[in-house]
Amino acid sequence: MTQSSQMPEPSGEVADAVDGNWVDTWAPAWTRPYLRLSRADRPIGTWLLFIPCIWGVLLAALADGNPKTWDLWIIAGCGIGAWLMRGAGCTWNDITDREYDAQVERTRSRPIPSGQVSAKQAAVWMVIQALLAFGILITYSWITVVVGVTSLVFVAIYPFAKRFTWWPQVFLGLAFNWGALLAWTAHSGSLGWPAFVLYLAGITWTLFYDTIYAHQDTEDDALIGVKSTARLFGENSPRWLLGFMMVTVLLLGAAILMAALDTANVLGVVIALGGAWAMGWHMAWQMRLLDVNNPAICLRLFRSNRDAGLIPALFLAIAVMV
Repeated sequence: MTQSSQMPEPSGEVADAVDGNWVDTWAPAWTRPYLRLSRADRPIGTWLLFIPCIWGVLLAALADGNPKTWDLWIIAGCGIGAWLMRGAGCTWNDITDREYDAQVERTRSRPIPSGQVSAKQAAVWMVIQALLAFGILITYSWITVVVGVTSLVFVAIYPFAKRFTWWPQVFLGLAFNWGALLAWTAHSGSLGWPAFVLYLAGITWTLFYDTIYAHQDTEDDALIGVKSTARLFGENSPRWLLGFMMVTVLLLGAAILMAALDTANVLGVVIALGGAWAMGWHMAWQMRLLDVNNPAICLRLFRSNRDAGLIPALFLAIAVMV
């Protein structure tokens, strides 16, 4: 596909960026296209990648009853790594989707389709981010390194999923929640069943929030043939979202019980389970406000999932300390 006459001139700010974000306001002009590729002007994705890491390390600490000073580096390293790998993943996504992005109103202002950077420049930036993230990963145990590198399979596949399945959000969930497994192993040195159940809870949570997000683009996606759960469910989305919400809370609760029943005190278990319950109420609040035909509301609710995910993280942190 060649660039059309309708492709926008380089205009800088991306359509769905956070108003007044630091990239468009403070970053040096030459860095802005690259920071926009990394979605630094839209930090919600970094949070959604980072939060399962927090869940993983805290649940592992609750499981063995042995929180460590090293856990602070696990959390900090995962935070930096989430920023870098989210940036690398989004850059890869923009490279592979540049022709589609040029045809969608919300995405045509992104750096590649708007002409701010070339695909080759974006690829170099992607590699730089991935190498920096790998430098953090190798500070952990060998099994954590193996787990981290394995996640690249899903990162690589995700941009193409919307071309061959109505469920690309599953592949996003597989990639975005891998940090739960990584952080668990970074603390414990091995994988365990609670970590896998926690991972599944993250995947169903991703199906919840990314279906809401995808409803912003259903009309454009239909025109260009891009698949999504939002298009698949249509006006029945609330029913599906209710199911994803219930399964997320049940799986999160099951992971907590599997991890903590043998080691944590009763108060710790109750507090941790309270986090799953409170997250469910936040998701229910989102559903009460949801209007799948209103892109502004969909974007607002999607972004609110940072708070939804931090709720069980806070409760787990308290449970570990009691």
